[in-house]
Order: sequence, then structure tokens, then C-alpha cells
Amino acid sequence: MQIDWIYGLLGGLMIGSAAAFYLLVNGRIMGASGIAGELVDGTAGRTWAEKASFLAALVATPAALAWVFGGAQTHLTSNWVVVVIAGALVGLGTRMANGCTSGHGVCGISRLSLRGIVATVFYIMAGGLVMALARHGLGLI
Repeated sequence: MQIDWIYGLLGGLMIGSAAAFYLLVNGRIMGASGIAGELVDGTAGRTWAEKASFLAALVATPAALAWVFGGAQTHLTSNWVVVVIAGALVGLGTRMANGCTSGHGVCGISRLSLRGIVATVFYIMAGGLVMALARHGLGLI
């Protein structure tokens, strides 16, 4: 019986719950790229420890769950150059869009923010276009 969809459902519930909790506690939108950007450029100020803890938990939680329950098949390419370039493009895109999937996609769409909806539509289209080009046009993936 195929139950991989349950991982997506549980992950979505966890992300949505974390976003709601972050908004209730801090009164701010949970945008992971914005939080990371403030840590990198030094503008986090007094909230540095809180933001670093958030990002650490963002990485540690799925790692711990994968360790306990076993990881899902990702089909990630073994070409690390492609992975590094993809990460750099995602970082560039989140800076250009002034947000990421958690800020625009989860929090923006749930608040019916036109800016969040438009940004989400465009980064999904850009991701699909790059994936099609990389896989079918260039044969990288």
C-alpha cells in the first residue's frame, strides 16, 4: 500500500502549525529566507539567538524524523555541481522575490496576500521551467 502521501500531509501540517505559532508568538511572518538573511547580513540584532534557534530546528527536525522513521526517496541528482547551482539560484530568487515558500507560499497565501500569491505563482512557474530545461533540454538531472 502506497502511504508516501501521508509524509506530505504531516509535513504540511507541521509547517502550517509552525507558521501559525510563529505568527502568534512573534507577531511576524515566518519567512525562512528572511530569517536566514537577517542572520547572514547581521541585521537580526537582539533576536539573533531566536532566529538561529529557529533555523537550527528547521534543519534538525526533518533530520531527526528521517533518522527515526527512515528517509523518503528524493531522487536527488548525484551531480553536486547541479545541487550547488540550484541552491544558489534558489537563494538569488528568494532575495529577488523578497521572500520564499514559507513566507509567500504558506503565510502569504493563507492571509490572501496578493503579493504572496503572485510571488508563489511565479516561483512555481520558474521552478518548473528550470526543471524542464535542466532535465529535458540539458540532460543534467
